[in-house]
Amino acid sequence: MHSESLPAPPRIPRVLAIAGSDPSGGAGIQADLKSIAANGGYGMAAITALTAQNTQGVRAVHVPPAAFLTAQLDAISDDIGIDAVKIGMLGDAAVIDAVRGWLEKVRPAVVVLDPVMVATSGDRLLQESAEAALQALLPLADLITPNLAELAILLKEPVAADWSEALAQGKRLAALTGTTVLVKGGHLQGAGPGDGHAHDADGHDAAAGAGSGCPDALVNTGGLLGQETVVVPGERIATRNSHGTGCSLSSAMATVQARVGDWEAALREVKPWLLGALREASALDVGSGNGPVHHFHHLQAGQGPAAGEFAAALRAGAAGDLEAIYALDFVRGLADGTLPEHEFAYYLAQDAIYLNGYSRVLARAAAIAPTEAEQLFWARSAQTCLEVESELHRSWLSTRPTASTLGPVTKAYVDHLLAASVSGSYGVLVAAALPCFWLYAEVGSTLHREFLAGGAPGEHPYAGWLRTYADEDFTAATRQAIAYTDTAAGRASESERQAMALAFRQSSRYEVDFFDAPRLYA
Repeated sequence: MHSESLPAPPRIPRVLAIAGSDPSGGAGIQADLKSIAANGGYGMAAITALTAQNTQGVRAVHVPPAAFLTAQLDAISDDIGIDAVKIGMLGDAAVIDAVRGWLEKVRPAVVVLDPVMVATSGDRLLQESAEAALQALLPLADLITPNLAELAILLKEPVAADWSEALAQGKRLAALTGTTVLVKGGHLQGAGPGDGHAHDADGHDAAAGAGSGCPDALVNTGGLLGQETVVVPGERIATRNSHGTGCSLSSAMATVQARVGDWEAALREVKPWLLGALREASALDVGSGNGPVHHFHHLQAGQGPAAGEFAAALRAGAAGDLEAIYALDFVRGLADGTLPEHEFAYYLAQDAIYLNGYSRVLARAAAIAPTEAEQLFWARSAQTCLEVESELHRSWLSTRPTASTLGPVTKAYVDHLLAASVSGSYGVLVAAALPCFWLYAEVGSTLHREFLAGGAPGEHPYAGWLRTYADEDFTAATRQAIAYTDTAAGRASESERQAMALAFRQSSRYEVDFFDAPRLYA
């Protein structure tokens, strides 16, 4: 089932950013275009305002006539298909009305609105007379990404003091506009090393505060599992180099949403990328104030491993676990036919339970995979777990009654995989899932060879089971899973690759424990 050719890569999303310009390159249109490119899109730009600014502050702002903005927008849409739009700094009511009129005429498939109204410091960046025009624009967006101060102004409420209140405000705004709202937790715990920084061209004080966590939440999203609210946890990076974070997040969300078609999947892909952009920002050494994030941290020459290098390192690291598996009484007994029947029945029952959880993990990988080919592969693998492997196990278990309760090793392994699935990192997720392909395939092929070499298959009680290890489709799927994991490592930052290696190592250890569990619990 895995032997057919994979589909051609999807078309690169064409993303239009409508925002102000930052000549220092860290925020506004410049950040938008970098974010779009870094996340696999083709970026276009319509300028709403010109600023004179650097990393220390904004010195002047010039807003061209709204009619000229309309001319820019019409010139683009008359000639070029637009897959997604990101809207940032608008400035006044005339500009907002121009954008609104164009959206109503063109109706882009994806619209992300970063409602620039006020900086986290409290400085107003949108004329109060324009607030009504902005309110009328909100329902035309598919996703709204306010900072906490903007969220409060849109609702005419005080700024949220904690995360629960921020979520409650996000729900109220979503209900008011009928639009998905991204509630951002970056400023809840106060400003960190960025105190006193100037606002970026999209109107945000992007300084990252101190603290241990930085969650984001999608409200009114539907989500992968239909939730009204999906919270994605994240690490807080203490850095003063965070200029343009809000701009970068919103434009990246527009780009990835145009590619994957799911807001939760988009956020889970964008958040680790932005985390790496913040973590690696100091490498840029731009300006003496609030420096920009490193949009292309994951693409720097020489930074990532060569093709196949990461996978080879994973395989080398798993060598000890494979040796441990081969030395287990369960595996030796399965190979020579001396394994007690009750231990084999326990193994099958636990494997059936495990595959049910594993299929959910693979389905999540399919949802957040960055390419259509990867989405299709992981989705088919998830389906295989349920429709093929589970059916085989049920056939065996029908003649080998055994307790079907969840065992401690099975629970720990599945919990580990589910934790990886909500980590926000596609790379970590597929690395955690890989040992069930790779180690299982290697052990299976070895057992099958020994079975064939042993002769007298009719006398072997597990002959039918061992023959399943010779499945060519599973071997091909394993090679593909290895290749996709290696590619994900090439796209990842160094810290994410370390997390991938750790997730793989932990899953490899669980594979050892899973094969040994029948001896302990059967």
